[in-house]
Amino acid sequence: MISLQFLLTAFVVVLAPGTGVIYTLALGLGRGRRAAIWAAFGCTIGILPHLIAATLGLAAVLHSSALLFQGVKIAGVLYLLYLAWQMLKSDGALSVSAAKPDPQPGITIAKRGALINILNPKLSIFFLALMPPFLSGSAATATQEMMILGTVFMGMTFAVFALYGLFAAQARSLILGSEAVVKWLNRSFAAIFAALALRLAMERA
Repeated sequence: MISLQFLLTAFVVVLAPGTGVIYTLALGLGRGRRAAIWAAFGCTIGILPHLIAATLGLAAVLHSSALLFQGVKIAGVLYLLYLAWQMLKSDGALSVSAAKPDPQPGITIAKRGALINILNPKLSIFFLALMPPFLSGSAATATQEMMILGTVFMGMTFAVFALYGLFAAQARSLILGSEAVVKWLNRSFAAIFAALALRLAMERA
């Protein structure tokens, strides 16, 4: 069941930069290694509701209901725009600064990361598309197999995101010596979050 093909497919999906990766990179650059690990953890936990929904068939209900899909999507778009604003504010929770930032509770960082994935309605349908080809075909064990594959996917997500974040944290001291670079980074991250919000806004059920 956990074949090399599944592992390679999952690795490519996890490695591709998305909202969670951008969030983890921003925290790594702005607040260091500890924040990056918490960000990676939060993004990983945010996958769990979608995995459960896909396993129980709730994802199909979400995508068959235009009103429900639109509601979750709008919440996701507004949240991404909020993150973009937090990057632009000089005292924002996500803003990158050369100065040593005030510590934030790890659970707060993780909650923001979890919300990024929870409020993405396309993630549950992604699991419905990704997992079934790798199942054994036995209806009796389908739920168990989905959860096992999903757990492996979440483990890979955490490992890859943590590496992204640790790399960003390591690069922090090298690239934050210039105020111009700091401003460019904050504006770039804000623009990326805004672009991701626009892309999510254009998604259809």
